[in-house]
Amino acid sequence: MLLQSLRAEFEQEVKSTRKLLEAVPAKDIDFKPSPVSWTMGELAQHIATIYYWYVGTLTKSVYDLTADHIERGAPSDIAATLELFEKNVALARQALASTTEESLQENWTMKAGGQTVLGPMPRGAVARGFLFNHIYHHRGEMIVYLRSTGNKVPGLYGPTYEQSQAQKGG
Repeated sequence: MLLQSLRAEFEQEVKSTRKLLEAVPAKDIDFKPSPVSWTMGELAQHIATIYYWYVGTLTKSVYDLTADHIERGAPSDIAATLELFEKNVALARQALASTTEESLQENWTMKAGGQTVLGPMPRGAVARGFLFNHIYHHRGEMIVYLRSTGNKVPGLYGPTYEQSQAQKGG
């Protein structure tokens, strides 16, 4: 039951993430709201990269982020980031397809350089709390970046504030 819900949510949210990443303009790719923030390009690339982590989360019992290297391209190249996103979504979809309800109950651990950074905890909780919510968090950041640079934000769950105001004539 949980798996069926996760798969349906994944497919719905991939569409929203795609719309958001497609809204990132090349002209503002180097924008960052503060000295400690990522650039818009780095944030977009991070969002695209999270989809790759579905593979390590759903197919391994211990996933070491630092031991797993993927070719990302330059964060200043939004076309490369969109390509990375599509590739990682396909890999994540395959991992979700091979997942079972039983495997969602198995303990899972994330490491970075051999040090435990998350877990052990049930894989289903990791998928929900770390993968799905992590993407939503960073999508929210991206919306702030887009608005801060005067760009249009796509409606992810219906019309945006700007779209609703335009419909009201205000």
